[in-house]
Amino acid sequence: MASPGAAGSIRLDKLLWYLRFARSRSLAQAIVAAGHIRLDGRRVTRSSCAVHVGQTLVLPVGERIEVIRLLSLPTRRGPASEAQACYRKLDADASPTTPAISDDGNTVLANRTGSPIE
Repeated sequence: MASPGAAGSIRLDKLLWYLRFARSRSLAQAIVAAGHIRLDGRRVTRSSCAVHVGQTLVLPVGERIEVIRLLSLPTRRGPASEAQACYRKLDADASPTTPAISDDGNTVLANRTGSPIE
């Protein structure tokens, strides 16, 4: 049997399990079947869908939505550090550092940098 890296692709449910986004492969299959995963902007409902290096995944993680780009294919379900080396989070810089509404609840901030709208 060839390793996932040799074939150039891996099943989506296996990928989610290897990258530790799902605690078990059957939970990964349920997440995919429910339509919660997007692969390069398309909703995926088949857990057997092939995923390749360079593709972008949008998936729910707890209360957040994560956008990741696959850098390499994992060969096993290893430690978290090994799993995190296989992808890069894309939405880390997009999250605002300050809220759109200031602490007093009245001032709307223009560009989320802290300066109010004139």
